Formats: sequence, C-alpha cells, structure tokens
Amino acid sequence: MGLPVVAIVGRPNVGKSTIFNRLVGERIAIVEDMPGVTRDRLYGKGEWLNHYFHVIDTGGIEFGETDEILTQMRVQAELAIDEADVIVMIADGRTGATDADLELARMLNRTGKPIVLAINKLDNPEMRMEVYDFYQLGLGEPFPISGSHGLGLGDMLDAVISHFPKKEEEEEEDDVIRVSIIGRPNVGKSSLTNALLGEERVIVSDVAGTTRDAIDTPFTREGQKYVLVDTAGMRKRGKVYESTEKYSVMRAMKAIEDSDVVLVVLNGEEGIIEQDKKIAGYAHEAGRAIIIVVNKWDAVEKDDKTMNRFIEEIRDGFKYLSYAPILFVSAKTKQRIHTILPKVNEVADAHTMRVSTSTLNELINEAQIMTPPPTDKGKRLRISYATQAAVKPPTFILFVNDPEIMHFSYERYIENKIREAFVFEGTPIRILTRQKT
Repeated sequence: MGLPVVAIVGRPNVGKSTIFNRLVGERIAIVEDMPGVTRDRLYGKGEWLNHYFHVIDTGGIEFGETDEILTQMRVQAELAIDEADVIVMIADGRTGATDADLELARMLNRTGKPIVLAINKLDNPEMRMEVYDFYQLGLGEPFPISGSHGLGLGDMLDAVISHFPKKEEEEEEDDVIRVSIIGRPNVGKSSLTNALLGEERVIVSDVAGTTRDAIDTPFTREGQKYVLVDTAGMRKRGKVYESTEKYSVMRAMKAIEDSDVVLVVLNGEEGIIEQDKKIAGYAHEAGRAIIIVVNKWDAVEKDDKTMNRFIEEIRDGFKYLSYAPILFVSAKTKQRIHTILPKVNEVADAHTMRVSTSTLNELINEAQIMTPPPTDKGKRLRISYATQAAVKPPTFILFVNDPEIMHFSYERYIENKIREAFVFEGTPIRILTRQKT
C-alpha cells in the first residue's frame, strides 16, 4: 500500500525546514532565519533503516492571528496533519516551552494521532537539560536534536517509524488491475468513476473538493477484475476547503503508488494548466502505466481540427508522457467511456511485458550497427549485453565498457528502438547502465 506520511509541524522559526531537508536529503525547503518563509506544504520522500516514507513540511502555526497569509499557513498545516500517519512537532530549545507550543500541543493531542516531540537547536551536550521544560506539553519524551548539525535525528526517527502502520500481509490477486484516477479538483474524477462503474457510487458536485475520502471500489467487467480508486479525497468533513488550485498531493501520491494504471484526467473545457503537469509528473516518476483522459469533451465547441490541436497541445505540454495514449470522453454523456477499460487492459499488459534476453540483445546489436554509440576522448561506448531486470515498469540493464560515456541522447535512442520493436504503449521504460565486469 502507499507509503506512511510524516508531517512536520511547529510554530514559526523553530527549524522545521532544516529538519525537512535533513530527512529528504535534498535542499528543497528554503531555509531562512525569518518566520513564515515556508508558506505552503512541501513534500519529499525520506528513508530510515529501510523504512520509506513521505515527509510534509508545513508553514509555522500561529494562533489568534488575523493576517490572511498566517491564517492560510495554519489551514495548510491542519490539512497536512489530516493526511499524516505520524506527526513530528518541532519546538525551539533556546526559547523554552511557549504558550504557542502549549496550544499547538493541545491541538495535536486532539487528533488522536501518534506525535513525536523534537526539541531543536540544542547544538551541544550542555544544552540538553533544556528538554525537561517541554515535558509540560504532555506529548511524552522530548527528543533533543540539532537540525543544523544533524544531531539526535536517529533517535527521533526510531520513534517515528515505530508508529508506522503495520504492512498488510494479504497480497492482492495478480490478475486484478488497480486503476487510480488523478487530476486537479473539478476535472470530473468522481463523474468518471461513476460512468466507469455504471452507477452513482461517488458524490458528484460542481464544488471542487466534494469527495472527502478516497474510495476503493472492486468490480469485474468481461471477466477482468479491477479495483478503482477515486483519489479526489481532499479532507475529512468539517475541515476548511483548500482553494481550487491546492491539490491534495499526498493522497494522490499514495494512491498512485498502489496502482498499476493511472488515468490522468484533464478538463477539456479549460485546457491544460501547470497544475495538470505537476500531477501527471507524480505518476510518471512513480513508473506507473498512464492514460491521459480528456473529460468534458461534450462541452467543447469543435471543428474538424479541434481534437488534433488538443493532442498537439498535450504532446507539447507533457513531453515526458509521449508514450501515454490520449482518450477524449464525456463522463456526463458517456461518450467514448466504453474505450477506457480496453485501453487500461492494453497498457496494463505493456506494464508487465517481458522481453526475452536473446531477442533483446539481437535488437541492441542491430541498433548499435545502425547508429554507432558515442565516443569520449577517443573511447567508444560499447554495449556488450542487455537484460530485462523488472516489470511495472519494464526496466532494462545495459552492461557497457564505461557507463560515463553513455549519453542521455543515445539512451533515448535505445529506448525508442525498444518501443518500436515491442508494444510498450502507456508505460514508462527504465534503462539502467552498468559497468561490464
């Protein structure tokens, strides 16, 4: 199932972004000694002792503030808390426990979720005594850490992973195709779900963010078993709505990881916006099979060139998804809805396709004869052997004399040759280069 989610919360300027950058191993969050620099949620992936997890960095939470930006930051933090399996509260060891810390601790306790309390900016052993002040927060043992020096994070992470949900033992049947439907709010994900299922299973409304929780729906069509995941789920009831452009990324990412095929839904009336590209990018990076579904096509004024223009726009805006088929449908009128599941079956087959080693090597040898590999400082790249290492997505390893000489353009050439020879429609292909031993 999807990876556990860890939310980092705290009042402004306690060092949340520094801790976030430590956990994800990249400098994603802007770190500045000034309150309120992180205004939105940032997402990354962390790992500790072979446990992988998502990390959300949030803006500082301040109570009783009327400033619109500060209010929005608090709303975003509450949404992150909503999505989290484990919450890490960061406090500042140099200031001691403040009234704002106490109020935040009370708010977190009401969530009923596991909370790990970390006291930051304790850069040397003499300062460790400061942690005792934080027992009054009622969140259990405080962990002394230093984000800037990386001290104490191991103990904190041990506590974090101890709260992760236990992995379910039951394995999904091999012949079940898991399909998730992703897209920004109000592109018609719930309507599409109902159209595919042939019944009103999901609430449909013009209000963006109507669907509160992702719903897994198993069904069978023409002997093929599917599980359909509507990932429009944004918040639990009673929570403040996000603005239309604030897509609940974590929910979608968790569903994507648990899918075989992802339907990336676009709004035919509105065309492509930047948010669509970001959302589709998550599915591509996760290596899932992808179909681009243009919904609300019935509402578009068309001439004989409209569809071709839209296809060109998609191919231009989603260059990294050149392998993904495009379907034009209307969930409202059921126009071309019947084409979706057959295409899901095709891309699911491609996603799990294996190529025999002998056939693959024959192809690679021919490709090298047709277009010789690149040279560097007089040394020519030579691909000695190739093998398929995995499926979902199809992953190929090329054993070469010197991986440093492999240029991305020649790697793309090899990928194109593989795609020409075998039908890998709808699935990304991974190519890894290894030193021949």
